[in-house]
Amino acid sequence: MSKKKSKTIEDPKDEEHLKDQANHKQEDNSEVDELQLEKEKYLRLFAEFENYKKRTARERIELFSTASEEVMISLLPVLDDFDRANAEIEKNKDNEIFKGIILIQNKFTEALKSKGLSLIEVKKGDEFSADNHEAVTQIEAPNAKLKGKIIDVIEKGYKLGEKVIRYPKVVIGK
Repeated sequence: MSKKKSKTIEDPKDEEHLKDQANHKQEDNSEVDELQLEKEKYLRLFAEFENYKKRTARERIELFSTASEEVMISLLPVLDDFDRANAEIEKNKDNEIFKGIILIQNKFTEALKSKGLSLIEVKKGDEFSADNHEAVTQIEAPNAKLKGKIIDVIEKGYKLGEKVIRYPKVVIGK
């Protein structure tokens, strides 16, 4: 009987000990969960910051490449005027003035090219595409081959880098 009494006396201690161990395990588990949550928050924040750095770098590069867009757009009419002047001077057969104008035009064009401006090549007889051209008007095609094709180029188109800043204005045949 004495053995039974001693066991019953030790049982409450064992129960307390087991409860303490369970509490410690729960505390350890909650600490591990908390640590895991903090790690996840840190990783998300780090990934968000990396995305921010990449996005701002992309935006900065884009800004530098198109920063001069407004200036280029305002200079396009000057290029058009050079083309018109060349056509008129060529009609008058004044070679000295023509050579001077061509020299100035070439310098101006090269300066703009060095800043990223490029001409969009369009020729008479090319296939019309609404994505790449701006149709000013349609006229009767002189022959069946020119139906739906470019008959005349009214105004040249230009790109700044890869961005189209002015579409070529064309006349198409119907």
